[in-house]
Amino acid sequence: MVRRIALDVEPLRISRDFRLIWGGLFVSELGYQFTLVAVYVQVYALTGSAAAVGLVGLFSFLALLLGSIVSGAMIDAYDRRRLMLAAQVGFAVGSGILLAGAIAGHPPIWLIYLATAILAGVSTIDAPTRSAMTPRLVGHDLLPSAMALNQVVWNGVGLLGPALGGIAIARWGVSWAYGIDLVTYGVMFAAVLMIAPMSPGEDGASGAAGWAAVKEGFSFVRASRLLQSTFTIDLVAMIFGLPRALFPILAVTQFDRGTAVVGLLFSAPAAGALIGAVTGGWARHVRHQGWAVIWAVAAWGAAIMGFGLVGANLPAALAFLAMAGAADVISAIFRSTILQLAAPDELRGRLSGIHILVVTGGPRLGDLEAGLVAQVFTPTISVVTGGLACIVGAGLVALGYPELRRYRHDPPPDPAPRTTGRTDDGP
Repeated sequence: MVRRIALDVEPLRISRDFRLIWGGLFVSELGYQFTLVAVYVQVYALTGSAAAVGLVGLFSFLALLLGSIVSGAMIDAYDRRRLMLAAQVGFAVGSGILLAGAIAGHPPIWLIYLATAILAGVSTIDAPTRSAMTPRLVGHDLLPSAMALNQVVWNGVGLLGPALGGIAIARWGVSWAYGIDLVTYGVMFAAVLMIAPMSPGEDGASGAAGWAAVKEGFSFVRASRLLQSTFTIDLVAMIFGLPRALFPILAVTQFDRGTAVVGLLFSAPAAGALIGAVTGGWARHVRHQGWAVIWAVAAWGAAIMGFGLVGANLPAALAFLAMAGAADVISAIFRSTILQLAAPDELRGRLSGIHILVVTGGPRLGDLEAGLVAQVFTPTISVVTGGLACIVGAGLVALGYPELRRYRHDPPPDPAPRTTGRTDDGP
């Protein structure tokens, strides 16, 4: 029973390249969490406006949308290792702009919006490239386990990064947060340098390029109602149920605390998600993965409602955010697995890019939605109504997409132990 629940680390054991990318991702994403908190704190300190904080999400989303089109034109046509190296350079440029502005003191808001847009745009190359590499690094049978391991990274750094970032910002200012982030991209660059080159196609051939490649990727999604359903339900959860843009405001107005509490609010969902990920060995054995996604999103919405209703009770608020994070990681594991198993390798980069647009664009639109509703009504109303919208939305997606309800994946039997350095299993 313990073995069935415990995190499956087999992908790390069998694939050196997956280990390198996984370790580099941990370091670079830990640094990004410092920047994430610093941007919200800095914009609110400069403007005092919830709407201005929400606009961070709007500009980031526009960059994600444009970046997805650009990356879709080339992501399946070039060596994936080179694309990842180029992405780390782009991240360093965006982080460097934020650092320079903070050192100069009182930067114009447009400069912060520009830098966050650069970071968001570059992520449309980095994240889908890394995601598209995973099935060939670990094999298809270990893909759910690899997705769970990636969630350990995302949520481990989501737990540590904001808390440490909040403390660093409170003591030394936002420039330190941006500087730490800048250094961590160098670690990921070094890790990628050490992995083997990887052509975009399993047979060594390159995929399509240019506008035709973009259309081919979106045409595949239009033809797959299953993928549409996973994208739609995640957008519902992130647009309406992620109130992170309100954390700097709630820390002051609801909890009567300072910047350090902002870091705790950011970290709490990651704490729950990390627990869910490290006990995610059972995910490999789930057959009705579509229903798992539906119930997880509904549970996320219920927990966010609870967070909005606890008033000034900070421990209860953190507990509800942790519950929300645990539900979200279940949804993320199965949505990612469904995508990777449904996507042919020659399209996997482009489809992963659309997936990343949804996964990272939804929270940016959520920042805008939360900020605008809070500006018109109150932050509490914004949080509670958003959680309710998630529950209703999950039900509507379940009704509108029977393909998601009916999706079933029969996991292979537990494989014999393997000792090879990497795998290249076909579909």
